[in-house]
Amino acid sequence: MSFTLAIVGRPNVGKSTLFNRLVGRKLALVDDQPGVTRDLREGDAKLFDLRFTVIDTAGLEEVTDDSLQGRMRRLTERAVEMADVSLFLLDGRVGVTPSDEVFADILRKKGARVILGVNKSEGKAGDAGALEGWSLGLGEPLRLSAEHGEGMDDLYRLLKPFEAEFAVREAENAPLTEVDVEEEGEWDPTPSDKRPLQMAVIGRPNAGKSTLINKILGYDRLLTGPEAGITRDAISVRTDWHGTPIRVFDTAGMRKKAKVVEKLEKLSVSDGLRAVRFAEVVVVLLDVEISFEVQDLRIADFAETEGRAVVVAINKWDLEGEKQEKLAELKEMFERLLPQLRGAPLVTVSGKTGRGLDRLHDAVRKAHDVWNRRIPTARLNSWLGAMTEAHPPPAPGGRRIKLRYMTQVKTRPPGFIVMCSHPEDMPDSYKRYLVNGLRDHFDMPGTPIRLTFRSQGDKNPFKNPKFHTPSRLRKHIDGRKD
Repeated sequence: MSFTLAIVGRPNVGKSTLFNRLVGRKLALVDDQPGVTRDLREGDAKLFDLRFTVIDTAGLEEVTDDSLQGRMRRLTERAVEMADVSLFLLDGRVGVTPSDEVFADILRKKGARVILGVNKSEGKAGDAGALEGWSLGLGEPLRLSAEHGEGMDDLYRLLKPFEAEFAVREAENAPLTEVDVEEEGEWDPTPSDKRPLQMAVIGRPNAGKSTLINKILGYDRLLTGPEAGITRDAISVRTDWHGTPIRVFDTAGMRKKAKVVEKLEKLSVSDGLRAVRFAEVVVVLLDVEISFEVQDLRIADFAETEGRAVVVAINKWDLEGEKQEKLAELKEMFERLLPQLRGAPLVTVSGKTGRGLDRLHDAVRKAHDVWNRRIPTARLNSWLGAMTEAHPPPAPGGRRIKLRYMTQVKTRPPGFIVMCSHPEDMPDSYKRYLVNGLRDHFDMPGTPIRLTFRSQGDKNPFKNPKFHTPSRLRKHIDGRKD
């Protein structure tokens, strides 16, 4: 990405609609009611051959106190300082308002590079607004229609010169993405600037997700406050956390489905679920006073089902008086209610004071390492032999199920295939026995483990020398030609 563009303006002038058009996907929430966007949201924009980062911001309000609107305004002003270029949007059908004049003055004082855009100008609807835009002293107004895609070629013409201006800087900072993992050879999954650790923080509304992330970042990047449900979009932020490069997602609070009645909140919940799919490690944040309710369990189970490494964090620990008794109670509840996450880290933290964040960092790193673990085929089959000897497979209908051999076929999360006779008769209890054994023997606590049983008749690839390497064995199991 060559430069960063911040889209700013009054509420409901079409900032999020333009953001979605530039990124090519409906990432930002759009609704007829004003004030839908509350946080800063970044996306990778594409305009013809131009690639840049675009920031969607909250609508500018003439408020400077510590109210919700005041905090939203401060975040938007920070976005202007972060960005290389600002696109100041007006509503062409409304024209220039007193608020627009105030915000234009702010942009001039900040010395920002500003493009004045007049949105909703399809046809002749924005003629008057475009003429009034000259009075702001920000140059020639650019007529746009974010909803219909009009004016994108003119926007490209204005942005193109910035590409060369910031190309050198971005060449040094741009991370490498979508790295292919070779089936054979050594691959280092250690997080780096090119491939940061992807972490999502999820939980019910007002559990303290944004406060925790701000403490990790070291500054107030995300909007926080006592009002439940302030965060509506899933926000991605990059930082260095105790020496670990990470990209962290803050998500909208997930409530019980029956309570998700507003159209806006339904979009927010789906946005949070999508953030889980983008992450490698999911931190399920619980409130110490109301932990492990049904919705918390569903959230954790969803992360496990999606195959993500899971860390459970109990927030607001500074408010708990009987810490030892409470911790023992939480551990007992965790093991009983979430057996599928057996051994997953449970960490107590305080997003407000920052206590416990070092333990949370260590837990996230270990969960990430386990999630990337690869086990040699020889070790797996030696372990499998010991497991079947200690506890032989069942014999449904008098037919003993024979486990012939085993190999790891995937990682992130670890996935294994066991070749056996009569896989359709394998009971879930024996599968759990093997999965728990894998966790204990190979030190893989908490991470999802995918174990598949497959029939291969009486063929044993270990009898054929050409299958003696793990990659050839995997190809044989998948039915591929060597």
